[in-house]
Amino acid sequence: MPLTSLTAVTPIDGRYARLTAPLRMSFSEHGLIRARIEVEARWLAFLASRDEVPEVPPLSEEAAKFLDDVVDKWSVDDSQLVKDVERTTNHDVKAVEYVLKQKFADLPELAACSEFVHFACTSEDINNLSHAIMLRDGLTGTVFPLMEDVVSTIAELAEKTAAVPMLSRTHGQSASPTTLGKELAVFADRLSRQLAQAKAVPLRGKFAGAVGNYNAHLSAYPNADWEAMNQAFVTESLKLDWNGVVTQIEPHDYIAELFHAVMRFNTILLDFDRDVWGYVMHGYFGQKLKDGEIGSSTMPHKVNPIDFENSEGNVGIANAIMAHLADKLAVSRFQRDLSDSTVLRNLGVGLGHSVLAYASALKGCGKLTVNNERIDEDLDAAWEVLAEPIQTVMRRHAVENPYEKLKALTRGRSITKEDLQTFVASLEGEVPEEDVKRMLDWTPRSYVGTAEHIARKVAEECK
Repeated sequence: MPLTSLTAVTPIDGRYARLTAPLRMSFSEHGLIRARIEVEARWLAFLASRDEVPEVPPLSEEAAKFLDDVVDKWSVDDSQLVKDVERTTNHDVKAVEYVLKQKFADLPELAACSEFVHFACTSEDINNLSHAIMLRDGLTGTVFPLMEDVVSTIAELAEKTAAVPMLSRTHGQSASPTTLGKELAVFADRLSRQLAQAKAVPLRGKFAGAVGNYNAHLSAYPNADWEAMNQAFVTESLKLDWNGVVTQIEPHDYIAELFHAVMRFNTILLDFDRDVWGYVMHGYFGQKLKDGEIGSSTMPHKVNPIDFENSEGNVGIANAIMAHLADKLAVSRFQRDLSDSTVLRNLGVGLGHSVLAYASALKGCGKLTVNNERIDEDLDAAWEVLAEPIQTVMRRHAVENPYEKLKALTRGRSITKEDLQTFVASLEGEVPEEDVKRMLDWTPRSYVGTAEHIARKVAEECK
């Protein structure tokens, strides 16, 4: 059976392939091979630039361009050549080395120094740097921009609804009013913070040989400062952060840090998905209709909040996968065991489901419409929420038992505007006339504190 979006085992490459396709260049097998080729080619070019390794002379302009072209023009067909060689070697990194040497046969200058391809390297030297390159390219090219879109979209919604009064629902019960925009702004602010933390995680690399001590390097060139040289290679040639205290492997702690930050972002998005779902349930949000779209196969009236449900589901899968990687990758027996290798082939899976979650949430946000009438209806039926400010003013003026009096008036009862205003009017003589008049003017819609200001401030910061 040919592999297509209909026959793929995972929905990332099947049903949702259109949304996750941008990740293929970074996280596919081709993406991994391409990154390995970059590390191997850049290492040879680096050796040629160093006086410490005279056997690799400085590259001519032609040879330097040849190496650059190998990296920049590496194709899927080239990766297939590597896979063909791997059938014989049964070693994926060695296959990369052999194919690179084959390509050098076309240029005598490079062919003459081909034995310095993979010089003093263990496979993990190549792999760990390749994984960092894959993460860097996938995150900056696809994942982070989508996360930024989520933050800015929610911030824009917050700004548009900054002044829309809304009943709060602490513990699911009627509570002090807020504005719709302020509650959305809370999510924009939280997501923005986690995104910043994810971006701040340094993508680290090691390049210190079989057990992290430059043993092989020093056997050939005992007077070279390999630690300084290899640090320069990682930081200058590959633009990655350096980790100089390692075993055979880079310990992967930074991957755990990165995934934990993305997981926190995702968990906050899940919280947003569920709250918006609840606002749709209460009728505070409507959803724009699309001709031909069906909400239920049997109930024609339904317009389900499926995008937020889809987002929630993909967050769950994404976080489960990234949690396993974060837990597993930080553990390796003694100087190295191979159990991380198969796990690392799933670097893009958790991020792929994250991408689906972000795309679904963005799609859902684009359909939302505010139902002001429904929001106002709930506010107008909740005069009891003014018990809080009234008893607070009473406290200021030392009225006896203010909380208890408002509790007796409002708890477990339906309170009308007239009920509350009658109570306020009865406070004359105990509360200054000016404050009595002020309280008589209050409505649930006006009792929102600084909610609008907070919403606009956060929206401006997050857009």
